[in-house]
Amino acid sequence: MSTMQTVDRWLLYAAVGMIVLAGALLLARIRRGPSMLDRALSLDVCAALIIAGLGARAALVRDTFYFPIMLVLAFLGFTGSVGIARFIAVRDRPRPRRRPGAPTGTGESRT
Repeated sequence: MSTMQTVDRWLLYAAVGMIVLAGALLLARIRRGPSMLDRALSLDVCAALIIAGLGARAALVRDTFYFPIMLVLAFLGFTGSVGIARFIAVRDRPRPRRRPGAPTGTGESRT
């Protein structure tokens, strides 16, 4: 094994270590997340970490088998994040303030 291959392998091991550390911190964030948006963002980052882990695995074994799986996971992660964001946006939309004496909108007419 040449020096470059050894350096390459150690860099990949370091990358896998950082991915595992990020995953542990991410699980803590999912557990502690004070709001629904924090948890949704954490799940999106979880999908990105899984994709990064698969990429590191593909680089270690020098196999392209994982590339279509990574593509599908990226698509699912994106659509899931957009869906959750739309759900939260509709749920947290501010309601208009009602003025005192304003019509209620129930069909009553003022005369």
